[in-house]
Amino acid sequence: MTTMTETSARFREFKMPDVGEGLTEAEILKWYVQPGDTVTDGQVVCEVETAKAAVELPIPFDGVVHELRFAEGTTVDVGQVIIAVDVAPGSGDTAAEAAPASAEPEPAAEPEAPKGRQPVLVGYGVAESSTKRRARKGAAQPAAAAAAIQGELNGHGPAVQESRPLAKPPVRKLAKDLGIDLATVVPTGEGGIITREDVHAAAAPAQAPAAAPAPVPATVPEPVVTAPAPVPGARETRIPVKGVRKAIAQAMVGSAFTAPHVTEFVTVDVTRTMKLVAELKDDKDMAGVRVNPLLIIAKALLVAIKRNPEINAAWDEANQEIVQKHYVNLGIAAATPRGLIVPNIKDAQDKTLPQLAAALGELVATARDGRTSPAAMAGGTVTITNVGVFGVDTGTPILNPGESAILAVGAIKLQPWVHKGKVKPRQVTTLALSFDHRLIDGELGSKVLADVAAILEQPKRLITWA
Repeated sequence: MTTMTETSARFREFKMPDVGEGLTEAEILKWYVQPGDTVTDGQVVCEVETAKAAVELPIPFDGVVHELRFAEGTTVDVGQVIIAVDVAPGSGDTAAEAAPASAEPEPAAEPEAPKGRQPVLVGYGVAESSTKRRARKGAAQPAAAAAAIQGELNGHGPAVQESRPLAKPPVRKLAKDLGIDLATVVPTGEGGIITREDVHAAAAPAQAPAAAPAPVPATVPEPVVTAPAPVPGARETRIPVKGVRKAIAQAMVGSAFTAPHVTEFVTVDVTRTMKLVAELKDDKDMAGVRVNPLLIIAKALLVAIKRNPEINAAWDEANQEIVQKHYVNLGIAAATPRGLIVPNIKDAQDKTLPQLAAALGELVATARDGRTSPAAMAGGTVTITNVGVFGVDTGTPILNPGESAILAVGAIKLQPWVHKGKVKPRQVTTLALSFDHRLIDGELGSKVLADVAAILEQPKRLITWA
């Protein structure tokens, strides 16, 4: 999204950027500058909070702050101007120079493009406006000049030839699910249209040299959202619904009333798994990583998916297709001070046990510190939620939108259990698997849940079934 415009040769405006895929608004948490302050290219001017993360926004030009358009605590739509900067202070009367935000820049006032760098604000790189309109006849030259000016303001030269990649909505959704930027896909369809095959080709692991990773937003510790202190004598307290809570509400309602959920349960003796966890803690190959039951459960689910790959899929409503995914981005539901988030481990199916343990540890630590980026929460395929940490036996989890299954793990407790014909105290837990019944039949869901349970009962199956 274009994040700045030119109101005159002297004043530039900076718009609220899209700080994460699919986000439409953000709340301004804190301004680090005030009118009259001098700012430099790349300086952080404010901190904003979205439904996914708190990020700092740098400004891509030098100047003096002329105006802050919104106060702290205001929720601003993506694309709205949040700050105006005087890039030529002292060159004349401010009131006379400042033009309305709607004024069109004159082609003769093209600023010189920044040299040596391409400023990327936040998100996944420099993006274009998604609301372009067809130019009117007779206005091609002014429009082209304006586009060139805007491209130079963004630091990537004239943008006359730039356009939004051509693709049908189902193809765009496929690219989103696979984490593919359509701007990087080579189109083969008629008229330069990107096809599903083009997206799959871009997602294939055997690619030419990979492009340099796009800069990611600078994440900062996320503020703890607490309820307002109750007024003495008040019988109710109203809490604004925003940020993570708003995103959770929308996602859960959308999932619950879109995907027909089925939940199955199984209670399993995990005594041998607990012994394996204890042994792995002393294994030199696992030194420096955290070993816990969740690690073995995650590995068990990955093996079950390998044995039953049809579970790892998504329902494409627009194109009426079931999208089989040949990779597993394993989501781990994490309770944070800001609310529930579900970051995921990319390509978890390819990781060894030590690598999976390290990824889990990093994921949990990042979530607790409030540093989880929007990219870390995008593209999940299957999720694990560990309700057992709260002492709960089990639950009926709701699917993360766009995913096909979610496994809930209950508390592991010492219980009487029939083992080898005798009642003995054993470590027991209950697993619950919710799945989308549109694409997963009861047989498939049962097989996956039974495989996970079988592995936890006999962890040696991690080897024999792998």
